[in-house]
Amino acid sequence: MKQLFLKVNDGSVETIETPAPTDKDGCLIVETKYSVVSAGTERTLASFGGKNLLQKVKERPDQAKQVLDKMAVDGVLSTLDSAFHRLNEPMPIGYSAVGKVISCGRGVTEFSPGDMVAMVGQAYHAEVNRVSKNLAVKIPEGVQDFRQYALCALGGIALEGIHQAQVVSGETVAVIGLGLVGHVVARILDAYGCDVIGYDIADKSMPGTRLKAFIRSDDENAAAATNSLTHGRGVDKVIVTAAANSNGPMDLASAIVRDRGIICMIGVTQMNLDRRPYYQKELTFTIARSYGPGRYDPNYEEKSVDYPIGHVRFTEGRNIEEFVRLVSSGRADFTDLITHTIPLEQADRAYEMITTNKAHERYIAILLEYPDRDGKWDNTIHIARPGKKTQSGQITVGIIGAGNFARNTMIPNMKAAGLYRLKTLATTGGVGAGQVGDDAGFEVITNDYKTLLSDPDVDLVAISTNHNSHAKFIVEALEAGKHVYCEKPLCLTMEELDRIEAAYRKSGCQLFCGMNRRHAPLIKQIRKELSTDKSPAVYDYIANAGQIPETHWTQDEKVGGGRLIGEACHFIDTIQYLDGSQLTDLHLTYADNSAYPCKDNALITLSFSSGAIGSILYTSMGSKKYPKEQLRVFSNGAVRELNNYVGVAKYDAVKTGKIKLRQDKGVPDEYKYIAAVIQGKQKNDAIEDAFVSHRLLLRAIGNEKQKA
Repeated sequence: MKQLFLKVNDGSVETIETPAPTDKDGCLIVETKYSVVSAGTERTLASFGGKNLLQKVKERPDQAKQVLDKMAVDGVLSTLDSAFHRLNEPMPIGYSAVGKVISCGRGVTEFSPGDMVAMVGQAYHAEVNRVSKNLAVKIPEGVQDFRQYALCALGGIALEGIHQAQVVSGETVAVIGLGLVGHVVARILDAYGCDVIGYDIADKSMPGTRLKAFIRSDDENAAAATNSLTHGRGVDKVIVTAAANSNGPMDLASAIVRDRGIICMIGVTQMNLDRRPYYQKELTFTIARSYGPGRYDPNYEEKSVDYPIGHVRFTEGRNIEEFVRLVSSGRADFTDLITHTIPLEQADRAYEMITTNKAHERYIAILLEYPDRDGKWDNTIHIARPGKKTQSGQITVGIIGAGNFARNTMIPNMKAAGLYRLKTLATTGGVGAGQVGDDAGFEVITNDYKTLLSDPDVDLVAISTNHNSHAKFIVEALEAGKHVYCEKPLCLTMEELDRIEAAYRKSGCQLFCGMNRRHAPLIKQIRKELSTDKSPAVYDYIANAGQIPETHWTQDEKVGGGRLIGEACHFIDTIQYLDGSQLTDLHLTYADNSAYPCKDNALITLSFSSGAIGSILYTSMGSKKYPKEQLRVFSNGAVRELNNYVGVAKYDAVKTGKIKLRQDKGVPDEYKYIAAVIQGKQKNDAIEDAFVSHRLLLRAIGNEKQKA
């Protein structure tokens, strides 16, 4: 299928061919018919991308500050590498569309193949979309022209603003900003029996938008004109839909609204609120969050967990349902707002129109159209690479998963090593494959991971998926006779670990777990200088992990396993490597603090057969300005203090230290190690440590669950 992506580094749009997404629990696979180009959000992104680096910094000083803070902690070059990689990564765009249901995932009973649906959020500019059942609404049978249903996200935004403003039928409502969203808001208000007064810096009124009056927002007599239309009272409610760099819309809103009125913002303007009118009129100001309750909640949008209607009448999905009802019943008509319908192949024309618009063409709503074509449903895409040659001795790799780690770490470092041929990428959807980009050099992209398991050319299967799928992929790959590299952890349960170890012992293949810190140059330096594998030592590791929401997938014990098995395993392995002896005992103690309900504040204590002991303090309570990782090693009257893999302070007879410009957590050397083991040049000792640490950590986590 084809999908549209925005390049943030230059503001251009690119159509990328990817495999269609596959079924997922609680989701629909929808063949897109029309999608809306956002003249607001997408124009802003494209315009931002078209600016040079200095202009980007000036426009987003908040992000520039984050980069500077990261430099101080992680090193200058590492931070710049990360920032430029983010700028070069294609961004999926689109958020509102209409299409036909092709298939339904497990747990979807409200829809059937063949249904026409309006969809939001996950409705990208793509020929095929996978969307949560909570973000799709069935369109009644008998509808002939489906185009205006593609405006459903705009309808959801409008309705959430109306709900937040607590509009009552019969009220007079001001709509400041008569762009596309403003017209949608005004028409829905009219359908609800309200009088609407429109405001804008230019007369953008339309016959299909029934206004009580239009007033220029830059008219110094705008407030007086409003009073004359409202018996001297002012409007009951104000909905600000404008996009402006000034405070003008907010000043106008407070001037025209009545005593104890409500102002709701759904546009993007400055909000320097003048206290005086708010105090004198006792005004209420509120901001509507996009399409409504459920927006940005992974449980609602990704896991398809709905909110009870008795507690939340208009959720994100039910706002879209209301928009569909208004259109289908004829109470509101938005057809005339659609000024352009452009084929996907000519998408660059649409984006030129909403950005530079050199022809000064008048537009309101622009739709992208998706005609039928051969190849739309191909599961596997073969990409010709003229002139590409496999270097002698290279290891052919197939990667399962295209998430952040695969895109930002695994793929760039494997390419840089020069030891690997990246042949096949397997994902479950088009977005991840598209974000990997053509620069990665894959020859095959597929939505069926078994393609690479059955490929005799693939030597190494690399796994970078959600943690609960690791064991399945590891076992299947080993049984297929493939070497396996799995990003940590290996698994989430003791039963899975037993299956993995049995498959590994039987396979005759190599298995690697992504514990890269043991390969970091500074860790190797500490082990060599202190001879920790031969001398007694004490280890103290601080992981200032930072807080992430409890709704994040890594916090979900069924999907991510929790942050300790997902990340703290790194630090256990690092100490295992430094000591070089058998890890014999691991004890886990969680902090008991109601302000931090997630199990991401813990003390892990370690004991080794050498007599060494270690402690790992893993916490989400710290500051981002403090280094994320610190390690202190005490041995034979000397101390080494590692600072976030940027530098080491040495305490011997005198104190010395050196700071590097680039943080190095060992990933490049890890990939050299993997290649050396597969080529028979080095022994695979790391996996044995991983089996031991996983077993002890899973047992400790299980014991703590039993106590609870």
